[in-house]
Amino acid sequence: MTRVEAGHRFGVPVERGFAFITDPENWPKYWPGYVRLAAGSRWRTTGDVAHLVTRVLGRERELTMTITGYELNRLVTYRSTQDGLPDALHERHFTADGPSFIYRLAVEYQPRRGLVGVYDRLLLPRAIRGLFKRTIAALERELDASPSTSLPPDSSH
Repeated sequence: MTRVEAGHRFGVPVERGFAFITDPENWPKYWPGYVRLAAGSRWRTTGDVAHLVTRVLGRERELTMTITGYELNRLVTYRSTQDGLPDALHERHFTADGPSFIYRLAVEYQPRRGLVGVYDRLLLPRAIRGLFKRTIAALERELDASPSTSLPPDSSH
Protein backbone atom coordinates (compact mmCIF):
# COMPACT_ATOMS: atom_id res chain seq x y z
CA MET A 1 0.00 0.00 0.00
CA THR A 2 1.06 3.56 -0.67
CA ARG A 3 -0.02 6.27 1.76
CA VAL A 4 0.36 10.01 1.26
CA GLU A 5 -0.38 12.46 4.09
CA ALA A 6 -0.37 16.18 4.78
CA GLY A 7 -1.49 18.35 7.67
CA HIS A 8 -2.08 21.98 8.47
CA ARG A 9 -3.24 24.09 11.41
CA PHE A 10 -5.97 26.63 10.62
CA GLY A 11 -6.76 29.56 12.89
CA VAL A 12 -10.52 28.94 13.09
CA PRO A 13 -12.58 26.65 15.36
CA VAL A 14 -12.87 23.01 14.31
CA GLU A 15 -16.64 23.35 13.92
CA ARG A 16 -16.22 26.13 11.35
CA GLY A 17 -13.52 24.26 9.45
CA PHE A 18 -15.46 20.99 9.39
CA ALA A 19 -18.67 22.69 8.25
CA PHE A 20 -16.87 24.54 5.45
CA ILE A 21 -14.76 21.64 4.17
CA THR A 22 -17.52 19.02 4.19
CA ASP A 23 -20.16 21.22 2.51
CA PRO A 24 -20.23 20.39 -1.23
CA GLU A 25 -21.37 23.97 -1.93
CA ASN A 26 -17.85 25.07 -0.90
CA TRP A 27 -15.88 22.52 -2.92
CA PRO A 28 -15.46 24.83 -5.95
CA LYS A 29 -13.68 27.30 -3.67
CA TYR A 30 -10.85 24.97 -2.70
CA TRP A 31 -10.91 21.68 -4.67
CA PRO A 32 -8.19 21.71 -7.39
CA GLY A 33 -9.66 21.06 -10.83
CA TYR A 34 -13.27 21.19 -9.63
CA VAL A 35 -15.78 21.39 -12.51
CA ARG A 36 -19.13 20.31 -11.04
CA LEU A 37 -20.93 17.95 -8.73
CA ALA A 38 -23.30 15.61 -10.57
CA ALA A 39 -27.01 15.82 -9.82
CA GLY A 40 -28.18 13.40 -7.16
CA SER A 41 -24.88 13.44 -5.28
CA ARG A 42 -25.15 13.31 -1.50
CA TRP A 43 -22.42 14.03 1.10
CA ARG A 44 -23.63 14.02 4.70
CA THR A 45 -23.44 10.57 6.25
CA THR A 46 -22.00 7.08 5.90
CA GLY A 47 -23.11 5.46 2.65
CA ASP A 48 -23.66 8.73 0.77
CA VAL A 49 -22.20 8.87 -2.73
CA ALA A 50 -20.98 11.94 -4.61
CA HIS A 51 -20.00 12.06 -8.28
CA LEU A 52 -17.52 14.88 -8.74
CA VAL A 53 -16.33 15.97 -12.17
CA THR A 54 -12.79 17.35 -12.22
CA ARG A 55 -10.48 18.56 -14.95
CA VAL A 56 -7.21 16.65 -15.08
CA LEU A 57 -4.64 17.38 -17.79
CA GLY A 58 -7.28 19.23 -19.81
CA ARG A 59 -9.83 16.41 -19.68
CA GLU A 60 -12.93 16.06 -17.55
CA ARG A 61 -13.01 12.96 -15.37
CA GLU A 62 -15.61 11.69 -12.94
CA LEU A 63 -14.55 10.82 -9.42
CA THR A 64 -17.03 8.65 -7.49
CA MET A 65 -16.72 9.00 -3.72
CA THR A 66 -18.55 6.88 -1.13
CA ILE A 67 -18.50 7.90 2.54
CA THR A 68 -17.35 5.00 4.73
CA GLY A 69 -17.23 6.94 8.02
CA TYR A 70 -18.58 10.28 9.22
CA GLU A 71 -17.98 11.70 12.71
CA LEU A 72 -19.13 15.31 13.13
CA ASN A 73 -16.23 17.75 13.65
CA ARG A 74 -13.75 14.87 13.81
CA LEU A 75 -13.40 12.56 10.79
CA VAL A 76 -14.64 11.78 7.30
CA THR A 77 -13.43 8.67 5.50
CA TYR A 78 -14.38 7.71 1.98
CA ARG A 79 -13.53 5.38 -0.88
CA SER A 80 -12.94 6.76 -4.38
CA THR A 81 -12.90 5.33 -7.86
CA GLN A 82 -11.78 7.13 -11.01
CA ASP A 83 -10.95 5.80 -14.46
CA GLY A 84 -7.21 5.62 -15.00
CA LEU A 85 -6.31 5.59 -11.29
CA PRO A 86 -6.23 2.93 -8.59
CA ASP A 87 -9.16 2.86 -6.16
CA ALA A 88 -8.24 4.79 -3.02
CA LEU A 89 -9.18 5.22 0.62
CA HIS A 90 -9.27 8.80 1.93
CA GLU A 91 -9.17 10.19 5.46
CA ARG A 92 -9.93 13.75 6.53
CA HIS A 93 -9.10 14.29 10.20
CA PHE A 94 -10.22 17.38 12.14
CA THR A 95 -8.63 17.92 15.57
CA ALA A 96 -9.58 20.84 17.81
CA ASP A 97 -6.55 22.78 19.05
CA GLY A 98 -7.83 25.61 21.25
CA PRO A 99 -9.32 28.28 18.98
CA SER A 100 -7.76 26.52 15.95
CA PHE A 101 -7.93 23.09 14.39
CA ILE A 102 -5.51 20.70 12.76
CA TYR A 103 -6.62 19.29 9.41
CA ARG A 104 -4.96 16.07 8.26
CA LEU A 105 -5.48 14.60 4.82
CA ALA A 106 -4.48 11.06 3.85
CA VAL A 107 -4.87 8.95 0.72
CA GLU A 108 -4.02 5.26 0.63
CA TYR A 109 -4.06 2.97 -2.40
CA GLN A 110 -2.62 -0.27 -3.74
CA PRO A 111 -0.43 0.41 -6.78
CA ARG A 112 -1.60 -1.49 -9.85
CA ARG A 113 0.49 -4.14 -11.59
CA GLY A 114 2.49 -3.66 -14.73
CA LEU A 115 3.65 -0.44 -16.32
CA VAL A 116 0.86 1.65 -14.74
CA GLY A 117 2.15 0.45 -11.38
CA VAL A 118 5.36 2.38 -12.00
CA TYR A 119 3.25 5.53 -12.38
CA ASP A 120 1.31 4.64 -9.22
CA ARG A 121 4.48 4.17 -7.18
CA LEU A 122 6.63 7.02 -8.54
CA LEU A 123 4.47 9.82 -9.93
CA LEU A 124 1.07 9.51 -8.26
CA PRO A 125 2.35 10.27 -4.72
CA ARG A 126 3.97 13.46 -6.05
CA ALA A 127 0.72 14.46 -7.79
CA ILE A 128 -1.30 13.81 -4.62
CA ARG A 129 1.11 15.92 -2.53
CA GLY A 130 0.71 18.73 -5.07
CA LEU A 131 -3.09 18.51 -4.81
CA PHE A 132 -2.86 18.57 -1.00
CA LYS A 133 -0.64 21.66 -1.15
CA ARG A 134 -3.06 23.48 -3.50
CA THR A 135 -6.04 22.44 -1.36
CA ILE A 136 -4.42 23.74 1.84
CA ALA A 137 -3.44 27.03 0.16
CA ALA A 138 -7.01 27.56 -1.08
CA LEU A 139 -8.44 26.67 2.34
CA GLU A 140 -6.12 29.22 3.96
CA ARG A 141 -7.58 31.91 1.72
CA GLU A 142 -11.18 30.77 2.26
CA LEU A 143 -11.02 30.25 6.01
CA ASP A 144 -8.98 33.42 6.55
CA ALA A 145 -6.85 31.22 8.77
CA SER A 146 -4.47 33.61 10.44
CA PRO A 147 -2.25 32.62 12.13
CA SER A 148 -1.75 29.22 10.54
CA THR A 149 1.20 26.91 10.43
CA SER A 150 2.15 23.99 8.24
CA LEU A 151 2.80 20.71 9.96
CA PRO A 152 5.64 18.29 9.14
CA PRO A 153 6.12 17.58 5.43
CA ASP A 154 3.92 15.12 3.59
CA SER A 155 4.93 11.50 3.86
CA SER A 156 4.39 8.47 1.68
CA HIS A 157 5.14 4.89 2.53
